[in-house]
Amino acid sequence: MPDIDPRLPGPVAPTTHFMMAHPAHVMALGFGSGLSPVAPGTMGTLWAWLVFVLLENRLTELQWGSLIAVSIVVGWWVCAQTARRMRVLDPSSIVWDEIAAFWLVLWLISPTGLWEQLAAFALFRFFDAVKPGPVAWADQLYHGIDPATDRFAWTKAGWGIMLDDLVAAFCTLLVIALWRAS
Repeated sequence: MPDIDPRLPGPVAPTTHFMMAHPAHVMALGFGSGLSPVAPGTMGTLWAWLVFVLLENRLTELQWGSLIAVSIVVGWWVCAQTARRMRVLDPSSIVWDEIAAFWLVLWLISPTGLWEQLAAFALFRFFDAVKPGPVAWADQLYHGIDPATDRFAWTKAGWGIMLDDLVAAFCTLLVIALWRAS
């Protein structure tokens, strides 16, 4: 893919046409769930939940672990590439970070029923949207980078996009573990 000229106007709006222009965009935009005009992060998390429910009993533990590991590593790349082409360090329409992180949560709390999954969903959305403490730290870690002066800016941005959701997943899992232990 050609480099983005920093002199070009930006940002680029996420559209169906933009999403379909490259497989990385399709994945980063959560197969269209990130195109939602209202709460794209919530829509991406709901998409993750639906896919998890559909695949929950079809994948082994090893397959789930492998899928999530690959989703995080490949997600870093697709988020970086898509953010770069949108010319925004952390676009709200990129929801792969929610998808991979919520799969991690659901996988680690399984087996579980609908109500605990719903609680996990609510907790994860709380931590991702409100960004208390360590989630805010992770979210802001790469927001000060300048693509015009830092040749690794988009790689850092891709990791930053993924990181705050992984921290939100950790916080969600911590609350669920404390809840289960009480």
